Amino acid sequence: MGQIGELALQQKFETNGIRVGEKITDLLRRYLETLDFFFIATADKDGNCDCSFRGGHPAVKVLDETSLIFPDYPGNGAFQSLGNILENPHIGMLFIDFTHQQRLRINGKAEVLDDPQLCALFPGAIQVVKVEVEQVYRNCSARIPKLARI
Repeated sequence: MGQIGELALQQKFETNGIRVGEKITDLLRRYLETLDFFFIATADKDGNCDCSFRGGHPAVKVLDETSLIFPDYPGNGAFQSLGNILENPHIGMLFIDFTHQQRLRINGKAEVLDDPQLCALFPGAIQVVKVEVEQVYRNCSARIPKLARI
C-alpha cells in the first residue's frame, strides 16, 4: 500500500517509518471495543475517495486476530462509503481516543454483510461491515488535542 511513495519520503527526511503489524492483539481488541467512534476511508473503482464517521457503542467488535465488524445504522440513505466497498474492498480505519490522546490505524479489505446474527450484536443495525485486517499500527500522538468527556 503506497510503499514506493512512503520509502521515497522516508529517505528524503531520513526516517525509518513505523512498525506495522498484521494482527489485532488481545490488548488492542480490548481497547478497540471500548471506543465509541472511528473514521473510515473508502474509494470507488475509479479511486474517488470518501471519508465518513462511524459511531455507536461498541463501535466495533473484534471477531478474531485478523477480522472485525462494525455496524451500519440507518442514516441519510446515501451509502457513499458502503457503496464504495461494493466496488472496491480496500478500507482505511482511523481510531482516535481524544481522552488519552492515542491514535490507531487499521487497513484491510471489507465486505458488506446482511447476517442477522452479526447484526444482532449491534441493536438497530441494518447490516454490518466485516474487515479482514492487513495492517494495524499506532500513530504518533502528537497534536491530538486532549478532550474531556462531560
